[in-house]
Amino acid sequence: MTGSETYVCDTCDLEVAHEDAIRTETMGDLDPTNWQTLCCPNCGTRLKTVFVGEE
Repeated sequence: MTGSETYVCDTCDLEVAHEDAIRTETMGDLDPTNWQTLCCPNCGTRLKTVFVGEE
């Protein structure tokens, strides 16, 4: 994943750069040491869940 990747929030339509997204732990059965949820810094909506562990 590159640092220049952007996401568009489905709730507030804000375009968010990867480095500006709020990182939170995942919900459910995903291992938080391997997965992270990226959220909109404006409204908190989940943008994407990404793998951050070692492959």
